[in-house]
Amino acid sequence: MLANGLLDGAAVGFVGGLTSGLLGVSPGGGLVVFSGLLLGAEQHAAQGISLVAQVFPTSLSGIRRYWQKGHRSPLTWLVLLGVGFLIGGAAGAKAAAAASRAFLQWTFVLYLVALGVLVVVRPPRRESEEEGPEAPPVPRWALATVGAFAGFSSGFLGIGGGLAITAGLSAWLKVPQRSAQMVSLVLLTVPLTLPAAWVYWREGRIPSWPVLLGVVLGLVLGTDIGARLANRFDDRLLRGLLIAFIVLMAAYMAQEALR
Repeated sequence: MLANGLLDGAAVGFVGGLTSGLLGVSPGGGLVVFSGLLLGAEQHAAQGISLVAQVFPTSLSGIRRYWQKGHRSPLTWLVLLGVGFLIGGAAGAKAAAAASRAFLQWTFVLYLVALGVLVVVRPPRRESEEEGPEAPPVPRWALATVGAFAGFSSGFLGIGGGLAITAGLSAWLKVPQRSAQMVSLVLLTVPLTLPAAWVYWREGRIPSWPVLLGVVLGLVLGTDIGARLANRFDDRLLRGLLIAFIVLMAAYMAQEALR
């Protein structure tokens, strides 16, 4: 029983980590979906697994791969995004506690569709177009807004918010794709999901420790492999994979909501 829970959790974590390292998104989306598929977890429980697992700095291995390729994350950006994330995350988790399973699932679908449209209609700036190694100028209020939106989506939907950060930076604020992915992964090392995870823990939405341990171990390995692959692919392919990921996630969640 213990070994099965550990292995099942590791499989869920590996898939979430792979998409996280490859696309610069938080592993939360994959964790929520595959917690339902592989673990049979109910929606609220799947969101709890996702949020608690992301308290641990599992993206460090992926960050190292991006760092080796020269990608950096400005400290000011991280502070502004982080503050907005914390405020939005606590509010989202409180709102989720009163929401039904179907409402959460359909909100997840609409959230993914909206981000997908944003990514499609507003491609990021190409890295070759940057003027030097410095990050492009971005308004502080815009960074805080991206952080707050990502935080609210994290707490309300049980995801890490990395997809919103990557999409917000690359599509809305025109930050180059890999730079946006690097910022997203660095932000994930800070336990920003802790306030939301605590709400889920208090509500009794967290499964056994072997499952959580397996998820964390799987995340570390998956993120490292995903980041290695990301540094081998060009920006267009990464953007196409991000769009495909969003479409598949939205389709799965819509199917679940219709049951």
